[in-house]
Amino acid sequence: MSFYDTIGKLAIGSRLRQLTDMITEDAAQIYQQYDIDMNPKWWPVFYVLSKGEANTITAIAKEIGHSHPSVSKIISEMVDKGLVKEKKDKTDGRRNMVSLSPKGKEITDKIEAQYTDVNNAIEAISANTRNDLWEAIGEWEFLLEQKSLFRRVQEQKKDRESRKVQIVDYTPAYQQAFKELNVEWISTYFTMEEADYKALDNPQGYILDNGGYIFVALYEDKPVGVCALIKMKDPEYEYELAKMAVSPAAQGKSIGWLLGNAILDKARSLGAKKVYLESNTILKPAISLYHKLGFERVIGHTSPYERCNIQMERVL
Repeated sequence: MSFYDTIGKLAIGSRLRQLTDMITEDAAQIYQQYDIDMNPKWWPVFYVLSKGEANTITAIAKEIGHSHPSVSKIISEMVDKGLVKEKKDKTDGRRNMVSLSPKGKEITDKIEAQYTDVNNAIEAISANTRNDLWEAIGEWEFLLEQKSLFRRVQEQKKDRESRKVQIVDYTPAYQQAFKELNVEWISTYFTMEEADYKALDNPQGYILDNGGYIFVALYEDKPVGVCALIKMKDPEYEYELAKMAVSPAAQGKSIGWLLGNAILDKARSLGAKKVYLESNTILKPAISLYHKLGFERVIGHTSPYERCNIQMERVL
């Protein structure tokens, strides 16, 4: 076990597979010991059918937690061995009902002694361990049902990479990135409009000189995201969150979240009471981000953008 001791928890899949292979190999020998012609992988299906009632493949799959194709394949193999029979449901001819054949029913009585001995052997192993494997498996299954290992690794990756992101103030050196990042996403979903060109061609004059601010997200010193806080001439709103854009190559690093929070923190420091934004509901990830940032939908303002179909505000 030196390999697994060295690698540790990174090899959990391989180690569990090895344990499964070890137990499955023993299981095959155990069936032979009791003169039972059974493939270990058939046993969950056999056990369900041994209760005496005919069942559909769908019902069996649901009970044992296997996929329908997996159970269907096992049933076919058991039919070939003469352990299972299939027939049409009397009440619904579209459904096949599966039950044990006479040969399969013979195993039901024969296998009871094996059940007793296997259970006692496992109890003996458990008595010599400090940890209850069965309970631990149940706990792991419960936690992975709530959130898969894949999802948990995704979150760790996102958290690690987001710590490499720097949010910096805009300088003229970032003008090209500010324009290119915005043009990229706007052109992907919509058409560039006159108001876009005004802001992107002259951010200094259109945004900064009018009391606004722009933040740039750097990942490994490369600009990968931008967002602006634009000063508004509006009786209700002082500032608008606008021109947020993140490079598709850098998504999944919480860059939008970090930019959004930087903008809101800046608005607070300026004494703003509310921040306004405009978007389009086709941009589901963006709308989800805005909700996460605390924005709520409002109605009533006129937008200079044809693509705008939702307006939101964040009360600070």
